[in-house]
Amino acid sequence: AIAARARVWRRIAESETFSRRELNSAFVLMQYFGYLQRNPDEAPDTNLDGYDFWLHKINDFNGDFRSAEMVKSFLVSAEYRARFGAP
Repeated sequence: AIAARARVWRRIAESETFSRRELNSAFVLMQYFGYLQRNPDEAPDTNLDGYDFWLHKINDFNGDFRSAEMVKSFLVSAEYRARFGAP
């Protein structure tokens, strides 16, 4: 039973769909940490709407963050510029 569960978990972890979904999720989270230096649900946000928006956009572009223009949007955001100045 344990070996069977381990095989199932391994198949899930090695699934391309699962990996892509988790990679996109981690990428969006790292942009919040790196560019805005905050959690996605911290002020000025009070929920995960912004995070969800970017995750859906990245997913819509099949993980192509350049085409989704996420990094560019973070760099020109009022929040980023207020904290760090113009890029």
